[in-house]
Amino acid sequence: MLSLKLALWTCVILIPLSLLIARPLAWTKLRYRGLIEALIALPLVLPPTVLGFYLLVALGDDTYLGQVFQAVFGRGLVFTFEGLLFASLIFNLPFAVQPIQRAFEAIPINLREAAWCSGMSSFKTFYRIELPLALPGVISALTLTFAHTMGEFGVVLMVGGNIPDETRTIAIAIYDRVQAFDNVAAGVMSLILLSISFLTLGIVYMAMPRWSGRS
Repeated sequence: MLSLKLALWTCVILIPLSLLIARPLAWTKLRYRGLIEALIALPLVLPPTVLGFYLLVALGDDTYLGQVFQAVFGRGLVFTFEGLLFASLIFNLPFAVQPIQRAFEAIPINLREAAWCSGMSSFKTFYRIELPLALPGVISALTLTFAHTMGEFGVVLMVGGNIPDETRTIAIAIYDRVQAFDNVAAGVMSLILLSISFLTLGIVYMAMPRWSGRS
């Protein structure tokens, strides 16, 4: 349940944020666009322990972010669900941004221009034309983010530790059961994680032709 909670909150926060990031990257000629895209893609190539270490340092009580959170909520970010959620937003960023960016890049620019010439505002053009056409990319981003959050181990362990009912996700619980030679419990939890991941991907791939307009 903790893993599901983390995955759902990550999707709720990250997908709208990724729309705000991906759309300008797709259509705006930014001077340092390549560097921005490289920074977003960095979690794909960094070892989870390296990314987890830097996040652990960044969220510590002696940092500005950690001190602000401590002052507002009365506790630190490290080894808490909130810190785990913050880390999840970072390590899932490329899984959310890249599919949405590619979907926006595939939309012909003349469709936007025709909408503007018809008197539609920028927001209405986005809501009525761009977003429906980019929906397959949004759904792909949602699926990848959800599935990746459910299975992440290294970053979660570094930032959240292994606290029952607070930061012990299903991936960490499986590792614990294997270390304790409890293969039955590890097998059951692994089957649950496999089933959730397969079901999520299966629903999306079966429905993708309908979302993209293909029969």
